[in-house]
Parts: sequence; C-alpha cells; structure tokens
Amino acid sequence: MEKKQIVHRYELAKDLYGEMGVDVDLAIKKLSQISISLHCWQGDDVAGFETDDAELSGGGIQVTGMYPGKARNADELRSDLEKAYSLIPGKHRLNLHAIYLENNGKKVQRNEIQPEHFARWIDWAKENTAGLDFNPSFFSHPFADDGFTLASNNKRRREFWIEHGKATRKIAAAMGKALNSPCVNNVWIPDGYKDTPVDRKKPRERLTESLNELFKKKYSREYLLDSVESKLFGIGSESYVVGSHEFYLGYAIKKKKLLCLDAGHFHPTETIADKIPSVLQYLDEILLHVSRGVRWDSDHVVTYTDDLLAIAQEIVRGNYLNRVHIGLDFFDASINRIAAWVIGTRNMLKALLSVLLEPIKKLKKYELEGNYTSRLALLEEMKTMPLGAVWDYYCLKQSVPVGYSWMNEIKKYEKTVLSQRQ
Repeated sequence: MEKKQIVHRYELAKDLYGEMGVDVDLAIKKLSQISISLHCWQGDDVAGFETDDAELSGGGIQVTGMYPGKARNADELRSDLEKAYSLIPGKHRLNLHAIYLENNGKKVQRNEIQPEHFARWIDWAKENTAGLDFNPSFFSHPFADDGFTLASNNKRRREFWIEHGKATRKIAAAMGKALNSPCVNNVWIPDGYKDTPVDRKKPRERLTESLNELFKKKYSREYLLDSVESKLFGIGSESYVVGSHEFYLGYAIKKKKLLCLDAGHFHPTETIADKIPSVLQYLDEILLHVSRGVRWDSDHVVTYTDDLLAIAQEIVRGNYLNRVHIGLDFFDASINRIAAWVIGTRNMLKALLSVLLEPIKKLKKYELEGNYTSRLALLEEMKTMPLGAVWDYYCLKQSVPVGYSWMNEIKKYEKTVLSQRQ
C-alpha cells in the first residue's frame, strides 16, 4: 500500500472516530509510550547458553516443533531480536532468563552468576531496547530434577536455589541502574506433585521461608522491582503446585511485591482480565505474562482474540498503563521464531490501540446513568470501526512495515541468515 493511500485511509478513520468523540492522535501518542517486554526464550526454545549443547529439561516446561534456524548463541539471538524489533512499532524491552548468561565457555554455577555475565546484554540493550527485565531459572538443572526448588525438603538444594535467586536480584538491579529503568525480576518455580499430596502445608511453609531469605536484601525500586508468579499446574505437577495464585497473592500483598499474572497459568476457561482490576485494589503494580493457552498452559503465540482484547480493555479502561508491566511469554518451535515475536507483539499493541480508540468517557457515562442499551449499542458499533487504518498509519509513522508486508523481511532474513544455521 502506498504512503498516500495509508494517510488518506487514516484521515477518513480519524473523522469517523472523531464523530464518536475519540481523539485519535492522542490514542496514537499514548500507544507510542507503551513498551512491551519481549521474551528472549522464544528465539532458542528455552535452551539458554550455559553449555554448548544446552537443552530444555524438567520444570514443567515443554517446547514442541523443530523449525530450522534457531539461535545457537547470544550473538545470533541478539541479531534475531534486532530483526524482530525492526518490524514492531515503538520502543520495547527485553526479558532475559538467567540461563542466557555469557560465560566465555566457562562453567558458572547458577548460584554464582554475576552482573558481568550479562555485561554484553546490558551494552546491547542500551542501543536496542527500552530496558531489560530478568528471571531466575528454576528448571533444566540437576537440582530441579525431583520437581522441587525453593520448596524442596532437601536443605542443600533449597539453599542453592535461594542463592540463585539472590544472584539474579543483584544482576537485575545492575541492569536497572545501567539502563536507568527499573528491571522487573520475576520469580517462578515449578515446585509441586504429580499426584495428590498428603501435606500441602509444609511445602508452602518452606517456600515462604525461602522467599523471605531470597528477598532479604533491600534494593532501590528505581533499579529493581521484585515479582512473584503463580501457576495452576505443570507437567509433573498436575495435582499440586506449591506457588498457587492464592499463595502468591497473599505474599505479594503482605511483602509489597509485584504479582505476575500469566494468561496460561489458570484454569483453561479462566481469563486473567478480571483479575487485573481486582488485584490492583491492593497492589501498587503488577506484571503480566501475556500468552495463549490451548487446553493447557501451552504458551501459543499471542493472537488477536477476545481474551487478548479483554486484557487490553482492563488495562486501558482502568487507567492502569503506568501500573501494569506487560510482558509476553510463549515459545513455538513449529514456526519461524522471529515471526512469532512479531505476530505476538503487534497483536498486543493492536489490542491496546483498539481500546485507546474507545469513547471511554461516553461509555462510562452511559454505565453510570444505567443506560445499558446505549452502552451496548455503542460497544457493538466500535467493533466495525476502521482500527486497521489507524494501525497502518501508526506503523508508517514508526517506520516499520505496514500490514502483511513485514513478512517479506522475515522471508529475506530466513533465506540469508537462518538457513545458514543448519
């Protein structure tokens, strides 16, 4: 589509939205200020770079597919990320896991990792991202092979993972300071039982004690934001997960931590959208891991679904944009991995834009007046408004490909770069 056509379609759309009382230019300006945290693990199937032959194992995580061209080292992963960022409008963050350290071929135990092992990531992020986020890696390790980490009844293993968590907080704080942007360090553990346990209490007591010790050192919130993440079940922990939603909600409120709501970590028919305004009554900030579960926590690429729109609606309508940290979390090895990033992030942004283009004041006025007929009628009319014309214009203004044309760049990169990694 030519630039002239894009601008013309935008002007027509702007007039239509204007008739509804929507300031389209303001909506675009707000969208440009939102940074999504892209997850590094989509690029290499959650293998990491601890060893040359690293493979994902254990911890209730499974990646399916064998699409060619996955990143084999940090330089390749950074190159792939740069390509993805170049196709996504706006300036966005990167979410790193601890297993993505650069250790120069030396074996570094997870409880001994230091900021220096992520120095190249920090330097790269200064040029390419809006900031870094971080995660301890409580999986794919011999000390997690029995399904327990911070809640383990093995004191040695439990202390090892506590030290790992402490190390990641130190690294995250260094990232936040270096990039002048708070780094969210998110704690998720796979701990749980495959079959029904007798004692549900003791593991949670151990987890509480471990978290208290892990979070003991104080860091400035200018540099570090601590987050905890729940899960309903995992592979090998189908019957009982120690870090349940109720457990971490209570812990986050009591200890003033961020609570991470992952779209795939609840019952298959449960959405996290309504949880956002609920938990934000008691928490200052939250973290989102936007994913798409299909029958289970399968971390499919985020698509433009009703569930995604519901999440965006609660963030924007509740005026929570400055209190919600939006991150993505999926890993699909059955399709081009860079395309997965681009599809998921563009969909998240498109969903946010659709809500920013709502006549929210008018809708809330109808609701307060009890005029539910007008509220419903207006909401239904908004569904056929020309969102695509505004989105295309936004992409044009952000100097990224408009419409499906971004796939041409993906195909070119696959032919010249990814195909050489066989």
